[in-house]
Amino acid sequence: MIDLSRQVAIVTGAGGGLGRSHAHLLAARGAHILVNDLGEGAETVAAEICRKGGSAIAFQGSVTDADAMQSMADTAMAHWGRIDILVNNAGILRDKTFAKMPLSDFQLVLDVHLTGAANCTKAVWQVMRDQGYGRIVMTTSSSGLYGNFGQSNYGAAKLGLVGLMNTLALEGKKYGIHVNCLAPTAATQMMEGILPAEQLERLDPGRVSPAVLALCSKDAPTRQILCAGAGGFELAHITLTRGIHIADGPDMAETLLERWSELTDRSREIIPEQGFDQSRLELEKAGYTSPDQAAE
Repeated sequence: MIDLSRQVAIVTGAGGGLGRSHAHLLAARGAHILVNDLGEGAETVAAEICRKGGSAIAFQGSVTDADAMQSMADTAMAHWGRIDILVNNAGILRDKTFAKMPLSDFQLVLDVHLTGAANCTKAVWQVMRDQGYGRIVMTTSSSGLYGNFGQSNYGAAKLGLVGLMNTLALEGKKYGIHVNCLAPTAATQMMEGILPAEQLERLDPGRVSPAVLALCSKDAPTRQILCAGAGGFELAHITLTRGIHIADGPDMAETLLERWSELTDRSREIIPEQGFDQSRLELEKAGYTSPDQAAE
């Protein structure tokens, strides 16, 4: 059994829905919980956890306010002296086709999901570095990974979180900080009107929260995109095909299109460890041999 006793977890957007479910499960496994949300829901969920014998406090504040999120982290430190877990769950929807979407709605969704997660992560990052331990979960979405009609703002923000996760996982590795993404499918207020009732019944948030518990555990992986919903769990990957090399010439673009089917060959695709792996692959195909390779 995963035991989070004496660990401290911050869960944003935890006044209802997925965040509430995450907070309750982490508390049931022994973690002290700071419940964040904009309104009174934070107080309600903290009280629910305490009535069940858990340990929780509430902090009302917007993830878009960096100063407030720093105050939130300071509050957790004042109460418990450490921060082990951050679940970046807070989010909103402003769905419209891109043609009809005001840029203010585009920016707002980016501010809440992407910048909000960065604000919260920045507030706990140094604490986790100093501890030599931390678990951070970013909430991404299949809308960002694969696209959804009418969700250009949401999709952009959610895939941005994957980029943030990729880099922070690299930077946090030597400090014992594991950073992962969760792509949930759950019946929340954000899903109302999107799916029929009989499907929503199967998408209970409680069937997603075990994924969060796993990603917050001592044995959690790092730099993974874990998808979860209705009791199903999958991993998503951003891969790179082997591709081709085209000699210099005036018809490089035309040749590229002619040989497009070769680019789509996934038989030797890789999952790059870091962004530089793309340039290494391209230089290798161009005939460049690094000094290290030459020595071998």
